[in-house]
Amino acid sequence: MRVLGVDPGIARLGYGVVEVAGSKIRCVTYGCVETDAHTQLELRLQAIYHQLTELLENHHPDVMAVEELFFNRNTTTAFTVGQARGVVLLAAAEHATPLAEYTPMQVKQAVTGYGRADKKQIQQMVKILLGLTEIPKPDDAADALAIAITHGHSAPLEKLMPVSTPNQTGWNWERGVR
Repeated sequence: MRVLGVDPGIARLGYGVVEVAGSKIRCVTYGCVETDAHTQLELRLQAIYHQLTELLENHHPDVMAVEELFFNRNTTTAFTVGQARGVVLLAAAEHATPLAEYTPMQVKQAVTGYGRADKKQIQQMVKILLGLTEIPKPDDAADALAIAITHGHSAPLEKLMPVSTPNQTGWNWERGVR
């Protein structure tokens, strides 16, 4: 199974592609889609969409795993990140790529075994789990890999936590709900 993990953002959207075979997880690629703060919002969203489309077409993931948004401070940031996340969901739907969503606590639990792990602990575990020589940079890419790893660990439980799949009439609810 090939998983595209996405850490939504407007200035920097992290992505990471992993392959899962049984209990083995291998890193295929990772990086960030970056947009300039001085560019109009609609053009930034368009750039994110086009680069995500390219990733989907080049890597053919079986599923896209996306982090759910959690903000407790800056609502302006939450709205713009939410718009970027909407573009991510649209790209998945346009490419008929099944979608899985995970909370930050679920990602921390899956990667470190501790739901309140800090960023450094998560990054170190991503490095170890993927057998990388160094911690992936920037942080957004490491976060995206952690999200992909989360789905890789959760995939055997898919019958308990089904993935939603878009179809021509909307979401295919027969496979379950998000």
